[in-house]
Amino acid sequence: MFRPERIVERKSTLFSIVVTGIVAILALPIIVPHLFHGYHLAHIFLHVGGISLAVFITVLAVFAYHKLKTKRLLLSAIAFANFIGAEIILLVDATWPTVYDFDIMSIAEIGHLLTFVTLGLLALGVFRND
Repeated sequence: MFRPERIVERKSTLFSIVVTGIVAILALPIIVPHLFHGYHLAHIFLHVGGISLAVFITVLAVFAYHKLKTKRLLLSAIAFANFIGAEIILLVDATWPTVYDFDIMSIAEIGHLLTFVTLGLLALGVFRND
């Protein structure tokens, strides 16, 4: 009998589902239009891989937090969710570099700032005494 809880227990199955889902979602709007762009496609796949890994680790951290209810795991789950946002912003910057630009700072700087916030949240989670 199929139970959704077993997907989290089998991490290889969960990883396959996450990667397939992310690539399927991003295939038409991002991957296919840049299919013959050489190294630009490699840069895009770097960020798609980052999103896939971030979603996978976020799902694992959320389920671990749901099971153990510690603040360290909550901070880790928030940090990895923040990293999903950072990778999405960096993917948008890699895909359409001149479309989204703000007056105060570029979208690439926002993505890097979110990556730095992710590192800060992970540091808080690691050094926290529960």
